[in-house]
Amino acid sequence: MDVNMMKNTLKVVLLTSMLPFAASAAQELTPWYVGGGLGVNNYEPSCDQKTMKVCGEDDPYAWDVFGGYLFNEYVGIELGYRDLGRAEWTDYSNKRNDVGARGMSLGFVGFYPLADKWSLSAEAGAFNYLISNKKEYNTEYYSDSGIAPYLGAGIGYNFTDNLKLQAKYRRYENLDEEKWNTLSMESNYWGLELSYRFGTSAPAPVVAAPVVVAPVVVPLGDDDKDGVTNNIDKCPDTPSTHKVDATGCSVYENVTTKYDLGGILFANDSAEIRAGSFADLEKLADHLTKYPQHTVSVQGHASNVGKAEYNMKLSERRAVAVASALNKKYGISISRISSVGYGVTKPVMQGSSAEANRVNRRIEAIVTGTEKRVVLR
Repeated sequence: MDVNMMKNTLKVVLLTSMLPFAASAAQELTPWYVGGGLGVNNYEPSCDQKTMKVCGEDDPYAWDVFGGYLFNEYVGIELGYRDLGRAEWTDYSNKRNDVGARGMSLGFVGFYPLADKWSLSAEAGAFNYLISNKKEYNTEYYSDSGIAPYLGAGIGYNFTDNLKLQAKYRRYENLDEEKWNTLSMESNYWGLELSYRFGTSAPAPVVAAPVVVAPVVVPLGDDDKDGVTNNIDKCPDTPSTHKVDATGCSVYENVTTKYDLGGILFANDSAEIRAGSFADLEKLADHLTKYPQHTVSVQGHASNVGKAEYNMKLSERRAVAVASALNKKYGISISRISSVGYGVTKPVMQGSSAEANRVNRRIEAIVTGTEKRVVLR
Protein backbone atom coordinates (compact mmCIF):
# COMPACT_ATOMS: atom_id res chain seq x y z
CA MET A 1 0.00 0.00 0.00
CA ASP A 2 2.73 2.49 0.94
CA VAL A 3 4.70 1.65 -2.20
CA ASN A 4 1.70 2.45 -4.40
CA MET A 5 1.14 5.69 -2.56
CA MET A 6 4.74 6.71 -3.14
CA LYS A 7 4.50 5.92 -6.86
CA ASN A 8 1.30 7.90 -7.27
CA THR A 9 2.73 10.86 -5.39
CA LEU A 10 5.86 10.92 -7.54
CA LYS A 11 3.68 10.88 -10.65
CA VAL A 12 1.75 13.91 -9.42
CA VAL A 13 4.91 15.87 -8.61
CA LEU A 14 6.48 15.03 -11.97
CA LEU A 15 3.34 16.00 -13.85
CA THR A 16 3.23 19.26 -11.92
CA SER A 17 6.84 20.00 -12.85
CA MET A 18 6.03 19.47 -16.53
CA LEU A 19 3.20 22.01 -16.65
CA PRO A 20 5.44 25.00 -17.35
CA PHE A 21 6.95 23.24 -20.36
CA ALA A 22 3.52 22.56 -21.76
CA ALA A 23 2.54 26.19 -21.26
CA SER A 24 5.28 27.66 -23.41
CA ALA A 25 8.93 27.69 -24.09
CA ALA A 26 10.86 29.90 -21.74
CA GLN A 27 10.16 33.50 -22.45
CA GLU A 28 9.89 35.60 -19.32
CA LEU A 29 10.01 34.10 -15.82
CA THR A 30 6.96 31.88 -15.37
CA PRO A 31 5.17 31.38 -12.02
CA TRP A 32 6.12 27.67 -12.04
CA TYR A 33 9.06 26.11 -10.22
CA VAL A 34 10.29 22.67 -9.12
CA GLY A 35 12.84 21.54 -6.59
CA GLY A 36 14.17 19.01 -4.18
CA GLY A 37 15.64 18.96 -0.72
CA LEU A 38 17.83 16.91 1.62
CA GLY A 39 18.16 17.19 5.37
CA VAL A 40 17.82 15.51 8.76
CA ASN A 41 14.67 14.84 10.70
CA ASN A 42 14.17 14.51 14.43
CA TYR A 43 11.15 12.50 15.51
CA GLU A 44 9.82 13.23 18.96
CA PRO A 45 8.14 10.04 20.16
CA SER A 46 5.99 10.03 23.24
CA CYS A 47 8.79 9.00 25.59
CA ASP A 48 7.28 11.14 28.28
CA GLN A 49 4.13 9.04 27.97
CA LYS A 50 6.19 5.94 28.76
CA THR A 51 5.55 4.34 25.39
CA MET A 52 9.25 4.20 24.55
CA LYS A 53 12.03 3.16 26.85
CA VAL A 54 14.95 4.42 24.70
CA CYS A 55 14.63 7.17 22.11
CA GLY A 56 17.91 6.44 20.42
CA GLU A 57 18.90 6.83 16.82
CA ASP A 58 16.24 9.34 15.86
CA ASP A 59 17.97 11.73 13.42
CA PRO A 60 17.55 9.99 10.07
CA TYR A 61 18.12 11.54 6.67
CA ALA A 62 15.03 12.99 5.03
CA TRP A 63 14.33 14.17 1.49
CA ASP A 64 11.59 15.72 -0.57
CA VAL A 65 10.66 16.80 -4.10
CA PHE A 66 8.12 19.47 -4.93
CA GLY A 67 6.55 21.70 -7.53
CA GLY A 68 5.10 25.13 -6.95
CA TYR A 69 3.13 27.99 -8.46
CA LEU A 70 3.59 31.66 -7.55
CA PHE A 71 0.48 33.82 -7.47
CA ASN A 72 2.82 36.80 -7.26
CA GLU A 73 6.32 37.51 -6.00
CA TYR A 74 5.17 37.06 -2.39
CA VAL A 75 2.69 34.16 -2.23
CA GLY A 76 2.59 30.71 -3.82
CA ILE A 77 1.39 27.15 -3.35
CA GLU A 78 3.46 23.94 -3.25
CA LEU A 79 2.66 20.29 -3.84
CA GLY A 80 5.30 17.76 -2.87
CA TYR A 81 6.34 14.36 -1.72
CA ARG A 82 8.31 14.03 1.54
CA ASP A 83 10.10 11.15 3.17
CA LEU A 84 10.99 11.99 6.75
CA GLY A 85 13.27 8.97 7.15
CA ARG A 86 13.23 6.13 9.65
CA ALA A 87 14.31 6.02 13.28
CA GLU A 88 14.87 3.19 15.81
CA TRP A 89 13.63 3.13 19.39
CA THR A 90 13.15 0.56 22.13
CA ASP A 91 9.83 0.33 23.91
CA TYR A 92 9.21 -0.86 27.45
CA SER A 93 8.69 -4.41 26.26
CA ASN A 94 12.27 -4.19 24.99
CA LYS A 95 11.12 -4.52 21.44
CA ARG A 96 12.93 -2.66 18.67
CA ASN A 97 10.72 -0.16 16.85
CA ASP A 98 11.68 0.87 13.27
CA VAL A 99 9.52 3.93 12.59
CA GLY A 100 9.13 6.17 9.54
CA ALA A 101 6.69 8.60 7.86
CA ARG A 102 6.29 9.75 4.29
CA GLY A 103 3.55 11.17 2.10
CA MET A 104 2.21 14.08 0.08
CA SER A 105 2.21 17.68 1.25
CA LEU A 106 0.18 20.65 0.10
CA GLY A 107 0.66 24.11 1.52
CA PHE A 108 1.00 27.82 1.02
CA VAL A 109 4.36 29.57 0.98
CA GLY A 110 5.16 33.21 1.48
CA PHE A 111 8.31 35.13 0.54
CA TYR A 112 9.74 38.39 1.80
CA PRO A 113 12.61 39.83 -0.27
CA LEU A 114 15.60 41.17 1.61
CA ALA A 115 18.58 43.15 0.37
CA ASP A 116 20.20 42.05 -2.86
CA LYS A 117 19.37 38.36 -3.61
CA TRP A 118 18.29 37.20 -0.16
CA SER A 119 14.75 36.42 0.98
CA LEU A 120 12.86 35.00 3.94
CA SER A 121 10.09 32.43 3.62
CA ALA A 122 7.28 30.98 5.71
CA GLU A 123 4.93 28.09 4.98
CA ALA A 124 1.91 26.30 6.36
CA GLY A 125 0.05 23.25 5.10
CA ALA A 126 -1.06 19.70 5.54
CA PHE A 127 0.96 16.48 5.31
CA ASN A 128 -1.01 13.42 4.12
CA TYR A 129 1.28 10.89 5.76
CA LEU A 130 1.69 7.14 5.87
CA ILE A 131 3.36 6.10 9.08
CA SER A 132 4.72 2.59 9.68
CA ASN A 133 6.30 0.75 12.59
CA LYS A 134 8.30 -2.38 11.92
CA LYS A 135 8.80 -4.07 15.27
CA GLU A 136 11.42 -6.63 15.99
CA TYR A 137 13.00 -6.55 12.58
CA ASN A 138 9.70 -6.61 10.74
CA THR A 139 8.24 -9.53 12.61
CA GLU A 140 5.47 -7.18 13.68
CA TYR A 141 4.19 -4.50 11.31
CA TYR A 142 1.86 -1.64 12.13
CA SER A 143 0.85 1.21 9.82
CA ASP A 144 -1.68 3.97 9.60
CA SER A 145 -2.33 7.13 7.60
CA GLY A 146 -3.58 10.58 8.46
CA ILE A 147 -3.23 14.27 7.93
CA ALA A 148 -0.79 16.29 10.02
CA PRO A 149 -0.40 20.05 9.98
CA TYR A 150 3.00 21.59 9.50
CA LEU A 151 4.64 24.99 9.75
CA GLY A 152 7.96 26.07 8.33
CA ALA A 153 10.38 28.94 7.87
CA GLY A 154 13.51 29.50 5.86
CA ILE A 155 16.02 31.82 4.33
CA GLY A 156 16.98 31.71 0.66
CA TYR A 157 19.58 33.01 -1.76
CA ASN A 158 19.08 33.42 -5.52
CA PHE A 159 22.19 32.42 -7.45
CA THR A 160 20.34 33.50 -10.58
CA ASP A 161 16.79 34.55 -11.36
CA ASN A 162 16.03 30.85 -11.89
CA LEU A 163 18.15 29.02 -9.32
CA LYS A 164 17.50 29.40 -5.59
CA LEU A 165 18.96 27.66 -2.51
CA GLN A 166 17.04 27.70 0.78
CA ALA A 167 17.77 26.57 4.32
CA LYS A 168 14.52 25.20 5.74
CA TYR A 169 12.99 24.26 9.07
CA ARG A 170 9.62 22.44 9.39
CA ARG A 171 7.61 21.35 12.33
CA TYR A 172 5.08 18.49 11.90
CA GLU A 173 2.41 17.89 14.55
CA ASN A 174 0.31 14.80 15.37
CA LEU A 175 2.13 12.12 13.40
CA ASP A 176 0.10 9.42 15.15
CA GLU A 177 -0.48 5.75 14.47
CA GLU A 178 -3.98 5.53 15.89
CA LYS A 179 -5.07 2.29 14.35
CA TRP A 180 -2.96 0.18 16.71
CA ASN A 181 -2.03 3.04 19.00
CA THR A 182 1.65 2.20 18.92
CA LEU A 183 2.94 5.68 18.05
CA SER A 184 2.23 9.32 18.93
CA MET A 185 4.89 11.80 17.86
CA GLU A 186 5.92 15.11 16.27
CA SER A 187 8.78 15.87 13.92
CA ASN A 188 11.41 18.61 13.34
CA TYR A 189 13.12 18.86 9.96
CA TRP A 190 16.22 20.88 8.99
CA GLY A 191 17.52 20.81 5.47
CA LEU A 192 18.61 22.49 2.28
CA GLU A 193 16.38 22.82 -0.77
CA LEU A 194 17.34 23.74 -4.32
CA SER A 195 14.61 25.04 -6.63
CA TYR A 196 14.46 26.07 -10.26
CA ARG A 197 12.02 28.63 -11.63
CA PHE A 198 11.13 28.27 -15.30
CA GLY A 199 11.57 30.99 -17.89
CA THR A 200 14.08 33.77 -18.31
CA SER A 201 14.23 37.26 -16.93
CA ALA A 202 12.83 39.95 -19.15
CA PRO A 203 15.88 41.54 -20.74
CA ALA A 204 16.62 45.08 -19.75
CA PRO A 205 15.56 47.46 -22.48
CA VAL A 206 18.43 48.22 -24.77
CA VAL A 207 18.84 51.93 -25.13
CA ALA A 208 20.31 52.54 -28.51
CA ALA A 209 23.17 54.95 -28.57
CA PRO A 210 22.18 58.17 -30.25
CA VAL A 211 23.24 58.25 -33.85
CA VAL A 212 25.16 61.39 -34.55
CA VAL A 213 24.61 62.37 -38.15
CA ALA A 214 27.17 64.75 -39.51
CA PRO A 215 25.48 67.81 -40.93
CA VAL A 216 25.44 67.92 -44.68
CA VAL A 217 26.85 71.19 -45.86
CA VAL A 218 25.01 72.31 -48.97
CA PRO A 219 26.68 75.12 -50.90
CA LEU A 220 24.30 78.08 -50.78
CA GLY A 221 25.82 80.08 -53.63
CA ASP A 222 26.46 83.80 -54.06
CA ASP A 223 25.36 84.77 -57.53
CA ASP A 224 26.18 88.48 -57.32
CA LYS A 225 29.54 87.83 -55.61
CA ASP A 226 28.87 90.33 -52.82
CA GLY A 227 29.86 87.95 -49.99
CA VAL A 228 26.25 87.30 -48.86
CA THR A 229 24.79 83.87 -49.70
CA ASN A 230 21.69 83.66 -51.86
CA ASN A 231 19.43 82.36 -49.07
CA ILE A 232 19.73 85.61 -47.08
CA ASP A 233 20.54 88.07 -49.88
CA LYS A 234 17.67 90.57 -50.11
CA CYS A 235 19.32 92.48 -52.96
CA PRO A 236 20.51 89.74 -55.33
CA ASP A 237 21.70 92.05 -58.12
CA THR A 238 23.98 94.36 -56.17
CA PRO A 239 26.91 95.63 -58.27
CA SER A 240 30.17 93.98 -57.27
CA THR A 241 31.73 97.43 -56.61
CA HIS A 242 29.22 98.31 -53.88
CA LYS A 243 29.83 97.74 -50.23
CA VAL A 244 26.90 95.72 -48.81
CA ASP A 245 25.31 95.10 -45.41
CA ALA A 246 24.42 91.75 -43.81
CA THR A 247 21.37 91.41 -46.06
CA GLY A 248 23.36 91.95 -49.27
CA CYS A 249 22.05 95.46 -49.97
CA SER A 250 24.19 98.46 -50.89
CA VAL A 251 25.44 100.63 -48.06
CA TYR A 252 24.77 104.36 -48.43
CA GLU A 253 26.19 107.39 -46.69
CA ASN A 254 24.90 110.95 -46.48
CA VAL A 255 27.18 113.40 -48.24
CA THR A 256 26.77 117.19 -48.08
CA THR A 257 27.74 118.87 -51.37
CA LYS A 258 27.78 122.40 -52.76
CA TYR A 259 27.09 123.22 -56.37
CA ASP A 260 28.26 126.48 -58.00
CA LEU A 261 25.97 126.69 -61.01
CA GLY A 262 27.82 129.59 -62.57
CA GLY A 263 27.35 133.34 -62.58
CA ILE A 264 24.30 135.25 -63.69
CA LEU A 265 25.52 138.60 -64.96
CA PHE A 266 23.77 142.03 -64.82
CA ALA A 267 24.11 145.33 -66.64
CA ASN A 268 25.77 148.23 -64.88
CA ASP A 269 23.65 149.69 -62.07
CA SER A 270 20.83 147.19 -62.84
CA ALA A 271 19.01 144.40 -60.88
CA GLU A 272 17.16 143.14 -63.92
CA ILE A 273 17.98 139.62 -65.06
CA ARG A 274 19.33 139.53 -68.58
CA ALA A 275 17.47 137.36 -71.07
CA GLY A 276 20.63 135.36 -71.75
CA SER A 277 20.92 134.43 -68.05
CA PHE A 278 17.61 132.55 -67.91
CA ALA A 279 19.29 129.44 -69.34
CA ASP A 280 21.55 129.26 -66.26
CA LEU A 281 18.58 130.11 -64.01
CA GLU A 282 16.52 127.29 -65.55
CA LYS A 283 19.39 124.86 -65.01
CA LEU A 284 19.38 125.84 -61.34
CA ALA A 285 15.61 125.38 -61.12
CA ASP A 286 15.83 121.91 -62.72
CA HIS A 287 18.40 120.85 -60.18
CA LEU A 288 16.29 122.07 -57.28
CA THR A 289 13.26 120.25 -58.69
CA LYS A 290 15.22 117.01 -59.03
CA TYR A 291 16.56 117.21 -55.48
CA PRO A 292 13.72 118.57 -53.35
CA GLN A 293 15.80 118.22 -50.21
CA HIS A 294 18.35 120.73 -51.49
CA THR A 295 18.33 124.43 -50.70
CA VAL A 296 19.88 127.38 -52.54
CA SER A 297 21.62 130.51 -51.33
CA VAL A 298 21.37 133.31 -53.93
CA GLN A 299 24.35 135.62 -53.44
CA GLY A 300 24.43 139.06 -55.15
CA HIS A 301 27.64 140.94 -56.03
CA ALA A 302 28.48 144.36 -57.51
CA SER A 303 31.36 145.97 -59.44
CA ASN A 304 33.71 148.40 -57.81
CA VAL A 305 32.06 151.50 -59.25
CA GLY A 306 30.45 154.06 -57.00
CA LYS A 307 29.91 154.05 -53.28
CA ALA A 308 30.16 150.80 -51.31
CA GLU A 309 26.84 151.35 -49.49
CA TYR A 310 25.02 151.74 -52.76
CA ASN A 311 26.70 148.68 -54.25
CA MET A 312 25.69 146.63 -51.17
CA LYS A 313 22.04 147.50 -51.67
CA LEU A 314 22.33 146.90 -55.41
CA SER A 315 23.75 143.41 -54.81
CA GLU A 316 20.89 142.65 -52.44
CA ARG A 317 18.29 143.72 -55.07
CA ARG A 318 19.99 141.49 -57.63
CA ALA A 319 19.81 138.49 -55.21
CA VAL A 320 16.14 139.18 -54.44
CA ALA A 321 15.36 139.37 -58.18
CA VAL A 322 16.85 135.90 -58.80
CA ALA A 323 15.15 134.40 -55.72
CA SER A 324 11.80 135.83 -56.85
CA ALA A 325 12.24 134.38 -60.36
CA LEU A 326 13.01 130.91 -58.92
CA ASN A 327 9.85 131.06 -56.85
CA LYS A 328 7.41 132.68 -59.26
CA LYS A 329 8.67 131.50 -62.63
CA TYR A 330 9.90 128.00 -61.75
CA GLY A 331 7.81 127.13 -58.68
CA ILE A 332 10.65 126.59 -56.20
CA SER A 333 9.36 126.98 -52.65
CA ILE A 334 10.49 130.22 -51.06
CA SER A 335 11.36 128.21 -47.94
CA ARG A 336 14.21 126.62 -49.87
CA ILE A 337 15.62 129.93 -51.13
CA SER A 338 17.67 132.50 -49.28
CA SER A 339 19.18 135.72 -50.69
CA VAL A 340 22.08 137.85 -49.54
CA GLY A 341 24.09 140.76 -50.98
CA TYR A 342 27.85 141.09 -50.60
CA GLY A 343 28.41 144.32 -52.53
CA VAL A 344 32.01 144.63 -53.63
CA THR A 345 33.41 142.54 -50.77
CA LYS A 346 33.89 139.31 -52.78
CA PRO A 347 35.12 140.20 -56.26
CA VAL A 348 36.15 137.44 -58.64
CA MET A 349 38.57 139.85 -60.34
CA GLN A 350 40.39 142.69 -58.61
CA GLY A 351 40.44 146.20 -60.00
CA SER A 352 38.12 148.59 -61.82
CA SER A 353 38.78 147.63 -65.39
CA ALA A 354 35.89 147.11 -67.74
CA GLU A 355 36.43 143.32 -67.62
CA ALA A 356 36.67 143.28 -63.82
CA ASN A 357 33.49 145.30 -63.49
CA ARG A 358 31.69 143.00 -65.98
CA VAL A 359 32.48 139.73 -64.18
CA ASN A 360 31.97 141.18 -60.70
CA ARG A 361 28.37 142.28 -61.52
CA ARG A 362 26.99 138.78 -60.96
CA ILE A 363 24.79 136.34 -59.01
CA GLU A 364 26.21 133.15 -57.61
CA ALA A 365 23.80 130.38 -56.58
CA ILE A 366 25.26 127.99 -53.97
CA VAL A 367 23.16 124.81 -53.66
CA THR A 368 23.51 122.85 -50.43
CA GLY A 369 22.07 119.43 -49.86
CA THR A 370 22.57 116.10 -48.09
CA GLU A 371 22.77 113.41 -50.72
CA LYS A 372 22.54 109.66 -50.21
CA ARG A 373 25.55 108.20 -51.95
CA VAL A 374 26.53 104.54 -52.27
CA VAL A 375 29.72 103.43 -50.49
CA LEU A 376 32.15 101.67 -52.78
CA ARG A 377 34.35 98.77 -51.80
